Amino acid sequence: MKKILFIALFITIGSFAQKSINNYKYIIVPSQFDFVKGKDKYQTSSLTKFLFNKYGFTAFLDDEQLPNEVANNRCLVLKGVVKDASSMFTTKSTIELRDCYNKVVFTSKEGRSKEKEYKKAYHEAIRNAFKSIEALKYKYVPLEEDQVTITKEVPAVVTTVKVVEDKLVEVKKDKSIAEVLYAQLIENGFQLVNTKPEVVFQVLKTNVKDVFVIKDKNGILYKNENSWFAEYYDNDIKVIKEYQVKF
Repeated sequence: MKKILFIALFITIGSFAQKSINNYKYIIVPSQFDFVKGKDKYQTSSLTKFLFNKYGFTAFLDDEQLPNEVANNRCLVLKGVVKDASSMFTTKSTIELRDCYNKVVFTSKEGRSKEKEYKKAYHEAIRNAFKSIEALKYKYVPLEEDQVTITKEVPAVVTTVKVVEDKLVEVKKDKSIAEVLYAQLIENGFQLVNTKPEVVFQVLKTNVKDVFVIKDKNGILYKNENSWFAEYYDNDIKVIKEYQVKF
């Protein structure tokens, strides 16, 4: 008798509310914006950091030492960027906040200045743009996570669902030291690259936290405690490999 092959995955996930600005703990400000030639030219970056801190955020420049938890969870962080749309006689600045997927989650109203001297003009325009940030009345609130234990069936997703005969399947576990892979954002997921560098897997997002479909491998990548496991079939042999993935 034939049956569709499923991978039964038991995992604890959180049910999350949609994030608001208050759910992000840190702001990282580029030490050089793309509209100036030079690091912190006209003190644009240091002023931006100062104003974020003034209005309740915890802000760092991107070349400063960051808290350890930022390395473990980049999605606690928003990137605070000044965008310039100046014309010949008017300096125009807006503030963008971007999440860990580089998605814009907030854009300020445009701040303007008629000052002729560059430093004064940028400072006035940035301060005016920050009136929108001030109006947020930011206060950090950790995102509540209601833990729910579920049993989730995740099919080995392929263009055509793989059908196999009922039989005992050999499981091959790779017991070597866990290889480190680095995640690079692609459409609908990530590509995981080793230190050579070469692409080891392309993984696609699912609606389950910390579970990805491995493209072209008929398998999944999932997190268990502090490690990531790639689980797929190779010539009807089930392969499980452990990795350390840096997002």
